[in-house]
Amino acid sequence: MSPIREPTVVGVANFNAAEDAATLRGAMKGFGTDEQTIIDILTSRSNVQRQAISQAFTHEYGRDIIEDLKSELGGHFEDVIIALMLPPAEYLCRELNNCMEGLGTDEQVLVEILCTRTKPEIAEIVDTYERLYNRPLAEHMCSETSGDFRRLLTLIVTGARDEEAGVDGARAVEAAQQLYDAGEAKWGTDEEIFNKILAHESFAQLRLIFEEYKNISGRTIEQAIKAEIDGELKEALSAIVECVENSAAWFATRLRAAMQGLGTDDRTLIRIVVSRSELDLGAVKRDGVRGERAGLVRAEAARQHAGRRHRRQGAGARRGHARRARPRRHQARVRAPLRQDAGERHLAGRDLRRLQEGPRGPPRTGVGDGRSKKSLEDWCAAIHYIL
Repeated sequence: MSPIREPTVVGVANFNAAEDAATLRGAMKGFGTDEQTIIDILTSRSNVQRQAISQAFTHEYGRDIIEDLKSELGGHFEDVIIALMLPPAEYLCRELNNCMEGLGTDEQVLVEILCTRTKPEIAEIVDTYERLYNRPLAEHMCSETSGDFRRLLTLIVTGARDEEAGVDGARAVEAAQQLYDAGEAKWGTDEEIFNKILAHESFAQLRLIFEEYKNISGRTIEQAIKAEIDGELKEALSAIVECVENSAAWFATRLRAAMQGLGTDDRTLIRIVVSRSELDLGAVKRDGVRGERAGLVRAEAARQHAGRRHRRQGAGARRGHARRARPRRHQARVRAPLRQDAGERHLAGRDLRRLQEGPRGPPRTGVGDGRSKKSLEDWCAAIHYIL
């Protein structure tokens, strides 16, 4: 797969690390903090430039800039600024550790980070994780997951994917047939075959395999996975498939989900915006807006279809062919999707504005986390600048 390169953060020309370090020191020194200066500098520099600023800050002042930022900032504004200051692999390792530590495991974070990266990116994450936590990522992950989902992630983190081999049409047909035979063509599903192929083949080869699968089955591989597999494994395999075809669209869907409902899933929003900002965040935003428009169209089509159905039923009643009335409870079940469609139209419009304007509303972690109104405004501004 040829990744879409559409970053929203590209760094600045005529960069001077010592000058930026001095400006940031001034913004944090003395009484009060100049948050806008911190936002202006750190959201416009590339991660390589931020690492140079960090080194210059330590060299000039003998201080750790991340520790100084933590002491001056708070709430999710602090979270997004610290995320920007960490090297990308280290930041993702911290997110992986957080999702596995404590009671329970957030499998969605494992899927988001591990099932969407290339083999070199995974290798860097694996090395960084062991350096940070003195524990292999595969060992920690295996202690927190189980079954075919664990086996798939283990294949990914141990570097099973072959990205050196070229695209082979004959091999793609063979693999597509194996997938069909392991799923739709039999009673039950051989998940091991799905794991082996989707974790071993390169993204370019997988794209060809998925095309051949449709020729054999008449259905897409996404449809087959959703019909044949369930649970975390379905989510992981679907993520691989969707990222092979359009990774920006997959991240746009995840970003949109983080902003739907009551409040915002701040941690997911920060992670996607920061980790994709120098890769394809521009494409993620565009696909997010396109997805919202498609949602509006689907909701309107459903509304019109329901209207036509009710008109036909009304015409039948006037001709004396009305059917026996349904029980009241069943009528409620019929009307419920109409209310849901209206809600989807509202969410689509709201999330479109959120993608354009930045996060809104209280965090899902609760409003009583000590954040001031000023901190909330700064956090929204930082996300907006990165977007």
